Amino acid sequence: MSILAILVVSLLSGLSMFAVRGASNDQLEVYSWWTGPGEEEGLAAMAKAFEAANPGVRFVNAAVSGGAGSNAKAILASRLLANDPPDSYQRHAGLELLDDVRSGKVQDLSDLYRQQHWLEVFPKGLVSNLTIDGKIYAVPVNIHRANLIWFSPKTLKDLGLPGPPKNWAEFLQQAEAIKAKGKVALALGPEWTQKHLLETVLLGELGADKYERLFAGQISWLSPDVTAALGVYARVLAVSDVKSAAGDWQPQLDKVFSGSAVYAVMGDWTSSYLEQTKGLHWKDGYDVAASPGSDGVYDFLSDSFTLPTGARRPDLARKWLAECGSTAGQNLFNPLKGSIPARTDADASLYKDYLGWALQQWRDPKIRIVGSLAHGVVASNAYNAEIDSALGLFVQDGDQGKFARTAEQQYRETQ
Repeated sequence: MSILAILVVSLLSGLSMFAVRGASNDQLEVYSWWTGPGEEEGLAAMAKAFEAANPGVRFVNAAVSGGAGSNAKAILASRLLANDPPDSYQRHAGLELLDDVRSGKVQDLSDLYRQQHWLEVFPKGLVSNLTIDGKIYAVPVNIHRANLIWFSPKTLKDLGLPGPPKNWAEFLQQAEAIKAKGKVALALGPEWTQKHLLETVLLGELGADKYERLFAGQISWLSPDVTAALGVYARVLAVSDVKSAAGDWQPQLDKVFSGSAVYAVMGDWTSSYLEQTKGLHWKDGYDVAASPGSDGVYDFLSDSFTLPTGARRPDLARKWLAECGSTAGQNLFNPLKGSIPARTDADASLYKDYLGWALQQWRDPKIRIVGSLAHGVVASNAYNAEIDSALGLFVQDGDQGKFARTAEQQYRETQ
């Protein structure tokens, strides 16, 4: 989005909100990027329930569309800089909030967690990834899974493949057979999907413990294990269509289900797209498995909401956050969004097909929960931006050593 366009949208948003603010003090302004199919309906359902529970209060939906959230984040940044926050705003749970925490833009919600007994119903792995310096600053309304590989059962049957690869070595073996049949092993999209792939390769090759230690700065990007994992990533890129990558994640998946590519690594918002837009059914028209080497691990990301410093109605914001974390609120939103509740006690009967399997995995105490790199859980905005730049060069020039040295240096400089 151009700077001029952001300024125009900011001005229009500001004028609109000025008119709303002048109308009544009994209103709650909630800021998000939920304007797409499913998520918009889910937010509307929660807004309706909030207004019903708080008679006379108007829910102001300040959602901004476009750019997979980048437009909304750009405008939000200008509002926070001007000390004009909404009453609550959306972030990805985890270290994406670190800058806001350090600059004092959000309030500690640990007391709300205790009041609502959320520590008893959110998995420990989730809570640990939500905690920054011993405090919790956001309430998760849903859970998505990042470490998944998507495919057409018909394509695998036609190619004589036994099933999705269990590790990246097996994937590379399958890639040779796939190439011999005139197809591409792995479809890719824009740069962020290539980083999404990187995190799944790192997770599959390093395992959950070393993956977490890498992003905690306890293992060097220059260590032998990480060097080997980056080498696997380079080999995976070589059998992908990265040189003709799709412009977005939906056309990336379209290549798989048109038959020109066999696999795609993507998060589980894919299921909603395949079912609602493409008309495919789980286990028949499409199927999915944990990305190679990561079975038994749930690489999560979560949409969450905050209590900004300087919110006009912090009392209403806390009531909104209570709804976001409630069983009723999460069950209103998630079946429409195509995600699962963060709570472990939500009504499982509401979640069918893929979502039913995802919820079963999320609740399984044997499943290890780790946080996503590409979606803001384990890396701050500053560090993620440096990884983006370095990875873009790595994909172009293949200089694995330069990427690792940059990632190592920038970790130290952005902490």
